[in-house]
Amino acid sequence: MSMNAPDPVATLLTADGAQAESCYHCGLPVDGAVRYRVRIDGAARPMCCAGCAAVAEAISGGGLDAFYRHRDALPEAAPEADAGRDLSVYDLPEVQADFVRTVEHPDCADAREALLIIEGIRCAACVWLNEQHVGRLPGVLSLDINYATRRARVVWDPSRLALSGILRAVIDIGYQAWPNDRAHAESVARGERRDSLWRLAVAGLGMMQVMMYAWPEYVAGELELSGDLAALMRWASLVLTTPVVLYSARPFFSRAWRDLCARRVGMDLPVALGVGSAFVASVWATLTQGGEVYFDSVTMFVFLLLAGRHLELLARQRAVRGVEELARVMPALTQRFTAWPALQTESVPVARLAVGDHVVVAPGEVMPADGRLADGRTEVDESLLTGESKPQARGVGDRVVGGSLNLASPVVVHVEQVGEATRLAAIRRLIGRAASSRPEVVQFADRIALRFVSSLLVLAFATGAVWLWLEPARALWVFVSVLVVSCPCALSLATPAALTVATGVLSRSGLLVTRAHAIETLARVTHVVFDKTGTLTTGDMHVERVSVLGDMDAGAAAALAAALEQHSSHPIARALRHYGAALGQPALSGLAAVTGQGVQACCEGRQVRLGNADFVCALSGVAAPVPPGGSATPVWLGDGRGLIARFDLGDTMRAGAAGLLAALRERGVSVSLLSGDATAPVRALAGVLGIADAHARMSPEDKRAFIEELQSRGAIVAMLGDGVNDAPVLAQAQVSVAMGSGTELARAQGDMVLLSQGFDALRRGFDTARATLATVRQNLRWAFAYNLLAIPPAMLGWISPWMAGIGMSLSSLVVVLNALRLQRRESR
Repeated sequence: MSMNAPDPVATLLTADGAQAESCYHCGLPVDGAVRYRVRIDGAARPMCCAGCAAVAEAISGGGLDAFYRHRDALPEAAPEADAGRDLSVYDLPEVQADFVRTVEHPDCADAREALLIIEGIRCAACVWLNEQHVGRLPGVLSLDINYATRRARVVWDPSRLALSGILRAVIDIGYQAWPNDRAHAESVARGERRDSLWRLAVAGLGMMQVMMYAWPEYVAGELELSGDLAALMRWASLVLTTPVVLYSARPFFSRAWRDLCARRVGMDLPVALGVGSAFVASVWATLTQGGEVYFDSVTMFVFLLLAGRHLELLARQRAVRGVEELARVMPALTQRFTAWPALQTESVPVARLAVGDHVVVAPGEVMPADGRLADGRTEVDESLLTGESKPQARGVGDRVVGGSLNLASPVVVHVEQVGEATRLAAIRRLIGRAASSRPEVVQFADRIALRFVSSLLVLAFATGAVWLWLEPARALWVFVSVLVVSCPCALSLATPAALTVATGVLSRSGLLVTRAHAIETLARVTHVVFDKTGTLTTGDMHVERVSVLGDMDAGAAAALAAALEQHSSHPIARALRHYGAALGQPALSGLAAVTGQGVQACCEGRQVRLGNADFVCALSGVAAPVPPGGSATPVWLGDGRGLIARFDLGDTMRAGAAGLLAALRERGVSVSLLSGDATAPVRALAGVLGIADAHARMSPEDKRAFIEELQSRGAIVAMLGDGVNDAPVLAQAQVSVAMGSGTELARAQGDMVLLSQGFDALRRGFDTARATLATVRQNLRWAFAYNLLAIPPAMLGWISPWMAGIGMSLSSLVVVLNALRLQRRESR
């Protein structure tokens, strides 16, 4: 970078003044004369180094000056050495294989998606800056950054932009971007835990030693402790307290300073003011040999606060680790057959498996990929993926999921899905999506907490001023007590603590939360809408009978139906394919699906249709027949001359459906059944389950209009579905639950995904959601009540600083422990 290169937006200037200034970008002091300045918002701003100057030029040159006006904390100084980092290696296909996948996007049919770790994010403005700067790059289709976990999900068009260009853009504005590598993420987490533990250990050791020196002064009577001995103990306490303040409490001071530089009042500011003022006053009293010292209160307060922060860190990392644990389930190596059915195997990395490979999985080993059993019978444990602890029997032809545990005997698996296409990878992506958003209730609590801090500072300074006039000797520790006792940590923890615990409870039971608002909304649901096939029923449909209605025999009709359904993932299509698979398939052309109606194609020069009666009969113009009675689902086959055949398909009710509906009615929740199936099977299922409001032969548009009508009357609607047709309906509902066995599009639209095969997890989910909302309210009431009750005694001088530290820490601990009570629901 040239120091004299002109720039029309950000002009780099040189100043000869020797006055010390702080870097406008990172906040660090400028050593000596200011050599770098960047024009931002019409003024020349000082920069500490060429790295910060380059980053500030990139921000200002991109028209993103608003970043400096809205940031809540200052970024780290920009590392100049990163400018030479070779990023082209991340464009290699073999490197991208571990963290990049191909996705469909409305603006690009062959888009790429990657999960990255962004280092250096300190506040919401950092997130905004990255999303604005990187999001403007030509070829970037979407960018979502999770502030809590520092993970970014980016989707881009590889024909217009390389991944290295995205990483370089992040580096250009002073941050670091890395692929979401498990080893790197765990290394960062270990570093955070180690730093937190060291600070906690130093504070704990200092607190114990200082209390030993303070104890004699507390218990000694008047004139029983000589002046020299008292001075010696004060000096010893000063020596022991200094590392606690300068090392253990350093993060509070640094964050408070950054908040002040950013013209923002943060929750670390009252802590820094309380600790700093008490320590400075104690040092002055020690030097002058007069006045009170508060070394014991300072060390105890720092230790208690660090202990609470350490527990909060562990809880946050545990929530993130839930995603990482899913990734660590997969084995690194597996035994692959060199040429199946030959018995010779070779050990290969799981990353090198391809669709069509055959692998052998021994008892006690984890399935390396999604596929079907080609040989052997066994039982598998899918509890990590579905929440169902009961072993599942599997035989030849049955599906197995990568990440499940083989329990009984060795089996051979034919690989069908690998890498990012597996169900385990899909679950990881959904969990990551949930972590990228915050529900409104959390944002509300944060806004209240920030306003509370501002009010607290005014109140503390006013109290200190009054006591300075009434009794100057007590003014300082009353001021510190007010600051400390009412620090709104409990208020900030009240909501996220409960939601984090509830998310883990639901995930382990088989109900995956994929969007942050889902738990809060599920607790307030007043109306639940069910789809039929694949939702209230298992979707494992089978052909019960074939009725010939034309000149084609049953075998030929079944073969034609199987050919028409060859590309569909609907349960009806799978049943027809399975039934006619061994009969051969005729050649088709112009195969097309009509949403909610059926499929059509050209076979041997004539148009044929398969689907509902109205759709099929419209081709020939004949009147639609009266559907047969009973619970079977009729599927019609016809051409331009009339009907050819009718297939009657049966299905099985999903386990726990009756219990879920009974539980919903008991809670006063209304239930509706919307289905595109014929009237007879819909009414039959509704009669068995006692659903009074059941509607048949509904298109996706009809279902969506039905939900809109409910919402217009004030209903809070939850929708359960599993298919492509359900995706727009799921998006319309306030909260949606997609079946884990359904299509990927339905799972992508769902706010929650039911991974287990039965409804027990969802029934517990409704109970847990309501319990979570009740816990959030309890926590918020406690946080407000504590502050309202604790502040007046502190203002009156009835609470000392060390008592205030205990009270503040206990208030946060009560909130966390109350949230942890939700874990008891796992055993119910």
